[in-house]
Amino acid sequence: MKFGKLEDISRVDFTLPDDPAGNEKVLNGLDRPEHPPTCYIGCTGWSMPEWIGKVYPKGAKSKDFLKYYSQQFNTIEFNTTHYRIPNFSTVEKWYEESAPDFKFCPKVPQSISHSRDLGAGNDSLEFFTDVILGLKEKLGACFLQLPPYFGHDRLALLENFLQRWPQEIDLAVEVRHESWFEGEAKRRDLFNLLFRYGAGTVITDVAGRRDVLHMALTSGVAMVRFVGNGLHPTDYERIDEWVDRINIWFEQGLHEIFFFPHEPDNILAPELALYLFEKIRNNSTIRVKGPTLLDEQEGEQMTLF
Repeated sequence: MKFGKLEDISRVDFTLPDDPAGNEKVLNGLDRPEHPPTCYIGCTGWSMPEWIGKVYPKGAKSKDFLKYYSQQFNTIEFNTTHYRIPNFSTVEKWYEESAPDFKFCPKVPQSISHSRDLGAGNDSLEFFTDVILGLKEKLGACFLQLPPYFGHDRLALLENFLQRWPQEIDLAVEVRHESWFEGEAKRRDLFNLLFRYGAGTVITDVAGRRDVLHMALTSGVAMVRFVGNGLHPTDYERIDEWVDRINIWFEQGLHEIFFFPHEPDNILAPELALYLFEKIRNNSTIRVKGPTLLDEQEGEQMTLF
């Protein structure tokens, strides 16, 4: 993930901002679910031959990567759907090959998210949502990543999209244009809109754009995209702070959080995911699943503690 990346992070203040005042109202208004709160941890893809011997067993074939990936992680930031809408048979194959507790988080195709009218002029949105509903109970939260040029002046267009989005599918929205964060009024416009339509937010923690680390919650489902810096010591310090905040949010009533660690070229993401998992599972009230990495030299289970 190149958005917001910096070569020099020595002057970056990575401290998490305080929660906006609206978070308390949102969380207090949620129904209490029957099951414990769930933290989903995953990476951005499974097509990683570099993970053989670490995430996948030695000798693993690419056709089996999804099976092995879903045994290690319980979700994925599913970028495949950003580039094309899959067909029904492909979705059925993903469903059958993944673990029972797995959740896919498909990205809305760029043919919709980056179009002039967010897909209002054709049936592409309806076709996409019909197809991904084939994931059944394995469908997590979809996310709409709006392009960098999609500013606050297109608020009405975003509302039109949310009106067309099926209510039975969880959605999280990521905005990148600076205008969304130019003053409290514009921030409220965005978060109040998402709240009205039951959509969640994507919170992005990246060195070069601290404004997108808005910490706003607008539904019972949150999504965090965490961009690390090659397992720099600050990556672990930032995860520690995130764990504290996640615990607070769950205590206040948040239902689910999808947390996606990014590292350069995705290669080191499992190590950071393991660190997050080891920290989160210290809270016995949270359902969580994380990887059991292998020592690439010894072929034995690797732990951090």
